[in-house]
Amino acid sequence: MLRGILNRLFDNNAKDVAKLRRTIVAPVNALEEEYSKIEDLAGEFMKLRREVQEGGKDLDDVIVPAFALIREAGKRSIGKRHYDVQLIGGAALHYGRIAEMRTGEGKTLVATLGLALNALEGKGCHLVTTNDYLAKVGADEMGLVYRTLGLTVGLIQHDMQPHERKAAYACDITYVTNSELGFDYLRDNMAQSPDQLVLRADSPLHYAIVDEVDSILIDEARTPLIISGAAERATDQYYVMAKLVKRLQRGEPAEPGVRTEPTGDYTIDEKSKAVHLTEAGISRIEKLLSIDDLYSADNMQKAHMIVQALRAKDLYARDKDYIINEKGEVVIVDEFTGRQMPGRRYGEGLHQAIEAKENVKIENENQTLATITYQNFFRLYNKFSGMTGTAKTEEKEFLDIYGADVLVIPTNLPVIRKDLDDLVYRTRTGKYQAVVEEIVERHATGQPILVGTTSIESSEHLSLLLKQKGVRHQVLNAKYFESEANIVAQAGRSGAVTIATNMAGRGTDIMLGGNAEYIAGELLEQVGLQRFDPEVERFVKAAMRGDEKARDLGLTLPGVSEELVDRILQVRAEVEADRQKVRELGGLHIIGTERHESRRIDNQLRGRAGRQGDPGSSRFYVSFEDDLMRLFASERIIAMLDRLGMDDTQPIEARMVTGAIERAQARVEDRNFSIRKQLLEFDNVMSKQRETIYAQRREVLLGPDQDVLESIEGMIGDFVELTLDRHAPTDVAPDEWDLEQLKAALVDAIPSLESFEFESLKDLTVDEARSKLIEAAADALDARRAEVGDGLFVGMGRYVLLQVVDQYWKEHLHGMDVLRQGIGLRGYGQRDPFQEYKFEATKMFNEMIDTLKGEVTKFMFRLQVGGGVAV
Repeated sequence: MLRGILNRLFDNNAKDVAKLRRTIVAPVNALEEEYSKIEDLAGEFMKLRREVQEGGKDLDDVIVPAFALIREAGKRSIGKRHYDVQLIGGAALHYGRIAEMRTGEGKTLVATLGLALNALEGKGCHLVTTNDYLAKVGADEMGLVYRTLGLTVGLIQHDMQPHERKAAYACDITYVTNSELGFDYLRDNMAQSPDQLVLRADSPLHYAIVDEVDSILIDEARTPLIISGAAERATDQYYVMAKLVKRLQRGEPAEPGVRTEPTGDYTIDEKSKAVHLTEAGISRIEKLLSIDDLYSADNMQKAHMIVQALRAKDLYARDKDYIINEKGEVVIVDEFTGRQMPGRRYGEGLHQAIEAKENVKIENENQTLATITYQNFFRLYNKFSGMTGTAKTEEKEFLDIYGADVLVIPTNLPVIRKDLDDLVYRTRTGKYQAVVEEIVERHATGQPILVGTTSIESSEHLSLLLKQKGVRHQVLNAKYFESEANIVAQAGRSGAVTIATNMAGRGTDIMLGGNAEYIAGELLEQVGLQRFDPEVERFVKAAMRGDEKARDLGLTLPGVSEELVDRILQVRAEVEADRQKVRELGGLHIIGTERHESRRIDNQLRGRAGRQGDPGSSRFYVSFEDDLMRLFASERIIAMLDRLGMDDTQPIEARMVTGAIERAQARVEDRNFSIRKQLLEFDNVMSKQRETIYAQRREVLLGPDQDVLESIEGMIGDFVELTLDRHAPTDVAPDEWDLEQLKAALVDAIPSLESFEFESLKDLTVDEARSKLIEAAADALDARRAEVGDGLFVGMGRYVLLQVVDQYWKEHLHGMDVLRQGIGLRGYGQRDPFQEYKFEATKMFNEMIDTLKGEVTKFMFRLQVGGGVAV
């Protein structure tokens, strides 16, 4: 109670909202009548652009007139007027905050405010979302608003070619998924020529709004973005290991007061998804593989593959963590959204181990070519903001990692949804029996029901139970993702029963009675029209308003018959009648078949009901056999249930049980935060190195010729100094210098130094020797430049720098992967693994830079103009 009072006292959310109402909403509303008379909205908006780009004004100076113009453009182009609360959300996005807006509050429309305003600077703005479908719908529909303002809109889709991507990023506003954007950034930093860049060269990462920001920046933050290339490693060994682990016996870990030693050949820690071999297991594996020492240097790879095979067997389940698609490929299923993640692979050989377990074709093991975490990627933006339905519970993480606080935006209408207490059962069987009974009972009245599950396996099990009861229903999971928009759009119709695997980021609102515009759009697409064509949009909006001009507008569209127009006009009346019926039945009812490990995911499911003041209700069903409860709930509660003799059919509604669920979720959230924080800490070590390498590449790729020449001269000078330090160190007398080795090392890189009098260096001081050698190397470089010709020499320099940097950076990343995998063992020696990682990583990076300088020197003097390398 005290915490709640303190939170209310020190939470500035209400004050911030009130301030935005006063400084943004009120002045924008005051301009509405005046701006409704403006004929040329694009002309007025471009005036603001000139004031920002040429007149010295900043965006804060023009936010009010810009928002007023954007609102007017929304009204005219798509028939949607920004609510006052949406203006507040738009302001939060502009000021770099996370806007928490309930489901159904129109986040897609809110984003137009932040994007169009920031597009006035002319540096490109990105709307980052979770999948291609949402990106396309957003760009298509909201594109009508932007074009009314004279702005250009681009869309990035998975299968687009580089030249198409470049054109899309060159637009004022670009809709793109988080993975496509991240990979485009990494690929740009592997480009060999400026024409291969797809992001803007001048401002690649200027401003972004991240949709479903918690899903992208928190849930997906545990998996870094990685571009890989095939590594030359044997894959058939994975099949051998998959068969071998079937012969191993899973045991129980040591437990104080129960057993002093673990049993079996290996034990499993499900919370951290880790496998631990026992001494007996190690001996057995050595016998089965006919080797002496599993952990010798020669057998380390085998040990790693054994562990991954065991993880694949016991910790990763088909139709939960992954599916096998029609091509026989193992495709990861996103645990938070329930969607397939094509192209993403588990790292460190785990994906190959799963392929071997499932006896499908094993793809080549990969070597990292470029990588970055989402945390460090989005921190590269000059400014970014985000929006989601659930963010306040994660505000500390947003502040700590991204420096962005959360503003909770009030709903346009009061939420009247009834959130019923959880029902907890002893077993899953009892839980599913109760879920089916409630579905059957509510379905009989015609009330629409949305059932949320946490895995494909659960959704298909429930589907089977409903089929046995004769209940017609729709299933939405990673196997049937193509039809998701249609399924979700119509989930609010009377009698609809929809089973969905997670509901984060579905993008389509569930409207009571169904989505009339969506139905009309589908009917028009069947005759070859584009849903978001401006003329089609005008007809649909008019038809949905009941405008008498709708019929005439429809008949002007190509391929549209009078019968089709009649059908579309009829849709509105049908949907409205069904909407009233569903409201009387209590609105959409949400059933959660399991508590997710994140409270946000549960809240996202609940938020599907009760949008825009609609009635609705929700209830979660839980069993003590669910993963969350089994792994994290208190054993005292389970023991109490056993003493009470609870059977499968008796639900528990005790506060103690509800508290156990909340504590279990909080424990998992804390653990996941620790994982993300650790990932970020390790990536921060790489981040400075990555920034150094990428900045150097960009300078070589886009910089003037003089900068390239200075880089080459600097590297050659550094190489000469490093070689001197190695063979003629300052703390050794000149007569003891190893001049023979010094000559061999320098002549190998700079052949023309063969004629240099190395013996003469003994008569000089260290500084004089250094200056003389650097001067000789510079003379050799000038001679080489004269030999090749200025233009060709610079081109050759760019080529050499990029090739050498990329090759050694790739090898460095592989070394960092190996270091990361084994660094945990340092803990056994009472040393901090993270500090050891920082030390070793810095040492490796410095060594790479030194080696890289030598290779650049060698190639600049030995690369032949005809294309070969002199021997």
